[in-house]
Amino acid sequence: MTEPDAVPAASGSKEESAIRRPLRPRTPHLIRSDAEALEIAHGLAARFAAGAAERDRVRRLPWDEVEEYTASGLGGITVPKEYGGADVSCVTLAKVFEILCAADPALGQIPQNQFGVLALLRDVGSPQQKARIYGDILAGYRIGNAGPERGQKAVNHSSTRLARGADGLRLTGRRFYSTGAIFAHWIPTRAVDDDGRAVQVWAAYDAPGVRVIDDWSSFGQRTTASGSVEFTDVPIDEALVFPVWSYGDRPGVSGPISQLIQAAIDSGIAAAAIADAVTFVRDHARPWMDSGLQSACEDPTILHEIGDLHADLHAAQALLYEAAAVIDEVAKAPVGEAESARASAAVAEAKILTTEVALKAAEKLFDVAGSAATRAAHNLDRHWRNARVHTLHDPVRWKYHLLGNYQLNGIFPARHQWN
Repeated sequence: MTEPDAVPAASGSKEESAIRRPLRPRTPHLIRSDAEALEIAHGLAARFAAGAAERDRVRRLPWDEVEEYTASGLGGITVPKEYGGADVSCVTLAKVFEILCAADPALGQIPQNQFGVLALLRDVGSPQQKARIYGDILAGYRIGNAGPERGQKAVNHSSTRLARGADGLRLTGRRFYSTGAIFAHWIPTRAVDDDGRAVQVWAAYDAPGVRVIDDWSSFGQRTTASGSVEFTDVPIDEALVFPVWSYGDRPGVSGPISQLIQAAIDSGIAAAAIADAVTFVRDHARPWMDSGLQSACEDPTILHEIGDLHADLHAAQALLYEAAAVIDEVAKAPVGEAESARASAAVAEAKILTTEVALKAAEKLFDVAGSAATRAAHNLDRHWRNARVHTLHDPVRWKYHLLGNYQLNGIFPARHQWN
């Protein structure tokens, strides 16, 4: 890859005018253990939380915070030890995302695709590909994503094409839901090759023909910048094309790991909403007139709701960490179909509870905190907006279907990044 200076921006549109220049990669700190990863995550979270509400309010993209995250070394914690990384457990990975997303779930979501792609690399990459990509990660490069295309067709549909010409491979297409692409040095995407087969293609973000567009306008997760990426006749390195069409029958854990991260993000959103509910009741809420009490903290109905929320959160966290432990156990040996299915089912259970507690906590916050909590100055509605948007990444109703089919009929889940 060439030394990156800037995301290419054309014609000075409003969307592109806010795109800053990602810094040249600088070698980050090398994390060496699970304990160190968690310690660093807690330190970053304390700093990131301070500006989270304001970043959401004005939609300021977290450029400086992403650079601080990269410098911390957290981006490389799943690199295998034989390639120089810490190779932390999935339990630690889930906790890192949960910690960061409790501070700022939009900022915490930005690196999710990096870890999903690295999980796929572990399952299917050649030794040469692993050495190259793991080396880039430990050198400070970031991986983004050019996600599904817009429209009413299934998310795995692709009109993006990888074509071979006289001058090599070229990529053309337009993608959306591209979380992290603005901040990335590598932008992987799905495409269809000349034989009509699905492939994962890695484009250098500074390659000619790559255009990252900041047109993300969702009411939640506002600063993930999950907008569009255009590829126009982009030159592609043949060594960075992964034949995903051939992986459908190959069991692995990259799908469960991707889903585990999604569940951890939702758990972090729930934890933040509950923490803000508790703080607001203590510092601002008034007792209801009929209670005869002097403090909202003594209100038995509020005590019930706070206790209920904490119980639900801890139940969701227990399943989240248990699912992560299942993936860790499964990954220790060659992964067969039954083992891959077990990991998917475990994560589906966790995803159900983290989805439900995130939505419930963000709603109940206002029930216990009262009308004062709705003032724009507090920006507490960001918890509900973030929960509602992020939990739509994959519909939880299909997790119930997956589990029912698995438990009742013995049907293994389909293998892809949403399972």
